[in-house]
Amino acid sequence: MGAAGGQTDKAMSTMHRPNLHQVQGFQQGFCHLSTLPAGSLGWAWVPSHCRISWEATCNFVCDCGDCSDELQCGFHGAPYAPGGPFACDFERDSCGWQDVSTSGYRWLRDRAGASLQGPGARADHTLGTDLGWYMAIDTHRGKEVSTAVLRSPRLHEAAASCQMQVWFHAASGDVAELRLELTHGTETLDLWHSSGPWGPGWQELVVATGRISGSFRMTISATRNATHRGAVALDDVAFWNCGLPTPRARCPLGQHQCHNKACVELHQLCDGEDNCGDHSDEDSATCGHHTTTNFEMGLGLWGHSEGWSRNHSAGAFQHPTWPRRDHSHNSAKAWFLISVAEPSTPAVLSSPQLQASNCTLVYYYYLHGSEEGSLQLFLQPQALGAPQEASLLQSHRGELGDFWVRDRVDIQSTRPFRILLSAQTGLKGAVGLDDLILSDSCALAPETYAPQTLPPKSGATDPVPWQPRAFCEPGHLSCGDLCVPPEQLCDFQEQCMGGEDEQQCGSTDFESTAGGWEDASVGRLKWQRLATQELGGQAAKCSSPALSGYFLSLQRAWGQLVPVARVLTPVLGPSGPTCELHMTYHFQSHPQGLLALVVVEDGTRELVWSAPRTTAGSWTTHTVLLGARRRPFRLEFVGAVDLDSPGPQGAGVDNVTLRGCSLTATTTKDREISCNFERDLCGWHTSHLTGAHWQRAQSSTPGSDHTTGRGHFMLLDPAEPLARGSSAHLLTTLQTPTALTECLSFWYHLHGPQIGTLRLAVQQEGEMETVLWSRSGSHGNQWHQAWATLIHQPESKYQLLFEGLRDGFQGTMGLDDVALRPGPCWAPRRCSFEDSACGFTTGGKGLWRRQANATGQAVSGPHVDHTTETTQGHYMVVDMSPQAMSHGHVASLISEEHGPLAQPTCLIFWYQLSSRNPGTLRVHVGEGERRRVISVSGHGGAAWRLGSVDVQAEQPWKVVFEAEAAGVEHAYIAVDDLFLQDGPCPRPGSCDFESGLCAWSHLPRAALGGYSWDWSSGAMPSRFVHPLVDHTLGTEAGHFAYFETSVLGPGGRAAWLRSEPLPATRGSCLRFWYHMGFPEHFYKGELRVLLISAQGQLIVWGAGGQQRHQWLEGQVEVTSPEEFQIVFEATLGGQPTLGPIALDDVEYLAGQSCLTPASSQGDKPSTSVPAAVGGALLLLLLMGLLALVGRHWLWKRGGCPSQEHKEPGAASGFSNILFNADHITLPAPVTSDQ
Repeated sequence: MGAAGGQTDKAMSTMHRPNLHQVQGFQQGFCHLSTLPAGSLGWAWVPSHCRISWEATCNFVCDCGDCSDELQCGFHGAPYAPGGPFACDFERDSCGWQDVSTSGYRWLRDRAGASLQGPGARADHTLGTDLGWYMAIDTHRGKEVSTAVLRSPRLHEAAASCQMQVWFHAASGDVAELRLELTHGTETLDLWHSSGPWGPGWQELVVATGRISGSFRMTISATRNATHRGAVALDDVAFWNCGLPTPRARCPLGQHQCHNKACVELHQLCDGEDNCGDHSDEDSATCGHHTTTNFEMGLGLWGHSEGWSRNHSAGAFQHPTWPRRDHSHNSAKAWFLISVAEPSTPAVLSSPQLQASNCTLVYYYYLHGSEEGSLQLFLQPQALGAPQEASLLQSHRGELGDFWVRDRVDIQSTRPFRILLSAQTGLKGAVGLDDLILSDSCALAPETYAPQTLPPKSGATDPVPWQPRAFCEPGHLSCGDLCVPPEQLCDFQEQCMGGEDEQQCGSTDFESTAGGWEDASVGRLKWQRLATQELGGQAAKCSSPALSGYFLSLQRAWGQLVPVARVLTPVLGPSGPTCELHMTYHFQSHPQGLLALVVVEDGTRELVWSAPRTTAGSWTTHTVLLGARRRPFRLEFVGAVDLDSPGPQGAGVDNVTLRGCSLTATTTKDREISCNFERDLCGWHTSHLTGAHWQRAQSSTPGSDHTTGRGHFMLLDPAEPLARGSSAHLLTTLQTPTALTECLSFWYHLHGPQIGTLRLAVQQEGEMETVLWSRSGSHGNQWHQAWATLIHQPESKYQLLFEGLRDGFQGTMGLDDVALRPGPCWAPRRCSFEDSACGFTTGGKGLWRRQANATGQAVSGPHVDHTTETTQGHYMVVDMSPQAMSHGHVASLISEEHGPLAQPTCLIFWYQLSSRNPGTLRVHVGEGERRRVISVSGHGGAAWRLGSVDVQAEQPWKVVFEAEAAGVEHAYIAVDDLFLQDGPCPRPGSCDFESGLCAWSHLPRAALGGYSWDWSSGAMPSRFVHPLVDHTLGTEAGHFAYFETSVLGPGGRAAWLRSEPLPATRGSCLRFWYHMGFPEHFYKGELRVLLISAQGQLIVWGAGGQQRHQWLEGQVEVTSPEEFQIVFEATLGGQPTLGPIALDDVEYLAGQSCLTPASSQGDKPSTSVPAAVGGALLLLLLMGLLALVGRHWLWKRGGCPSQEHKEPGAASGFSNILFNADHITLPAPVTSDQ
């Protein structure tokens, strides 16, 4: 149909990302579920005191007004929305699902945040974060075969349209078998089982239960053995369209009233399914004159068969894709018809000869296991006893799933005729038939059998030999002298001179063909190529008068399953980054409907576009960016409208064109690596390997982007509803370098209490990917500049990739102002040695090396690094033992050149010297001739210690680390985490937070939930609440450290801000200013000060409560007989919290006493343990007396004492000390919530 009129609405997918759950919802349930009560004998009480029969509970119908009769039935009571499923997301409880395993291998309700290690899911499916819950089995190390069994409650009555959906996560090779079974009566149906392999992430499983009378249970089991440890998880179990119709006093016009007063559609009569629930729509009084062939006793009237075989599913399967049960009885023991013909040979089933009449055939077919399988229905007229040429009436093709699907054909013939059913079995696929029902108007004609004429083959022309003695293999396309293999068909690169291999690949105007689009609908709607004149009144209502010709239209169908319509292309691609789909569409639906485009790739479905519901039904031109896709994929239009609703209803698609999809297609824009994202993405594009995506975002408040403060930047929110998968990719196409050495600079933003990792990688053509740079965790609410040097090989190409890892879910990542220039970069301002040596070179014998101790086999060096505090982390180390370095020998570690400094700067680094004095570490900085600025020796031990150097440089400069050996065995010196911070170096343990966190560490601790303190100012926009002004400057421009306590809960109970190691002290003063903002008394967080050392941890100060918009001073007298660290802990105060805790102007005064009392709400510390214990006992006694007085006062007032719980230790820092004989040990103040 030619394009004419209409409005233009061109938008890329990065602008509008519809919700995938919307498509899933429409795919499974598009009708409203009735909730009228049904009476029955045998009564049961449900929690809301609604008196109903026991059989009416857990039957997918809300008989009680609050749906309490459907609680703990394997789902959460009422559906979330009309027409939605009865579902369980396991966020509140297990919904009645019970583990009935007989071994230690068992199902448990779990979440990712509670099991940080192992091969299990890192996020649930419902929320897509580590805070969501699911049912899981942890790894089991036994050698015996074990099966974990999860069983549903007893359910009652499932309609023929009932489907169960479940999402499962099974790491590849971690479970031997998964199985889903249904037990009713004495029979257990195997609905699905698989031994993998399964892809990464969450996988969707949808099974049809079929009509179940009476009670039944669903069972999900996982089996492990000695080689499969068995980690698996389940989430979002949903039952769609399972409820039977409820009784009504009167049925709407056009419906039939059953004996039990339920109402069904007229077309559901005599269709071989119990739609009423009492079989009255299929009884002999209604359907006695219909002729049904269910193959239980043979082929019946359909006696002429070639390539078909009667079979059942009891016992071992003959084929893994064959039906697991028949349709007639929903039993593995009952019979059906299955095609056993070779894939190249059709199987044909012929009806008896029927008289000329108006005849209706209802039949159930099965297409599963192959995209090449097909079933076609032909009408073959008979003339003078001889068969005439058959005409095609219906065609079904592709993978429809493990379902029996209903269809119907109405035949009008003026001559006797036969009906031919022809099946073409695809490789490893199956085609089945069951329940062929001829209406009472289908009368038998006198039989004059003649050999039937096989129907002509449909689809592409048979392959033509490219030479006389050789033919193309099956599945290959013949064009000229070429045989094009299947993987090169529809790959957006023409192999044939005439482009035959790229025809029927989705681009079409529908005038002559459907362009390769195949309908795969199994419900009450289907996609059909129609002419506008065939639509009658609908065309006038939904189409522009100027439009004529053919288009793809949404029409009624006879399927009984999901009510949405699906139409798919053949397998396409891979595609390049500029790939777009251009189309014209119309869509009009009230009150609800759906028209969407989905990309199906490697078993996953990505929603890339959906039509707005506000469209008036006029034809609209639209463009959807599909982007680069490394794997083959299919495009799918999904549609749903209620054609029975009043008013115009309809949907159509026309003039579909795929442009710029070739992998070799390039534009000048593809070479634009330097980009500020103000206009578009330049030469960068988002990858579609996972469900998480970078988005081009516009600043909502001043300061959001880096370029102008109000412009655009690239944003990644790892917890957005659509985000799934392990990471999001932003990448370039293959680039040709302009110089052998280039510098890539960019600005990044990592902000939030639990944000993940941002990485920059390069992939040289033909080589593996190399990580150049990475940062993890929050870096404060501020843009930071970073750069990396690219070194190329002559005549090579490369590709750049920014990857945001979803290993954290609270916060955001940002990118802006990417620039590429020839020449090397300056040395980086920050280096953790995690990805590289940051350009450091070694002098002398090159004894410094970059190392990690992941295997525990490192000859010399720290057990863990400083950056991650794990054995997987990297650092630079030099072996100082005599075998490696003689006494007095010096090993140098020399940085690249740093750029000139505009202001005084502090060089911060962490170092570790082995326990026995290894020698001396000297640090030099200089702009030519280097000068020694620090020398360290003798401070050995397993702890990382802080070093800092004030640097002023108006010229390029370098830093050099020198290690001089002392000739001691098993000696080493290590360096980690270099960082340049603006401003002079602060005193140990002190910080005003104007330039960052100084030497205070906010490294997330897994045992506390993986959350970290952040850094911001009042002026910086943030989704997290924080103070409006700081304490240092008293303005919104000043900075502070803060933590948003609302993230605490099931995923974690505390966050630490930790000082550098401080030397032992007999008495020092810690002063600080803190700010709390909790809106209501119910919400209550707590700030604590802890001292941690080798002997344990000690709470020395705590404050909690509701304080708003004010900074308060706190001070603590600190004593410690050994080296220690100060920890500020933000934690729960025994209640859910909502609000920020902030810190500013922390000052540690070594050797000084806190002389003046501070206006602090916290508890005053004691200077010695005995005094502290005595003071604590006295304080507890006073608190007890106050409690008695308070209780008496409340009793006099007629009130009641508060039930608020106060954690031990919050009032007194020593109330939870455990006394041992020689020292004091404290348990951890919080533990992760189990």
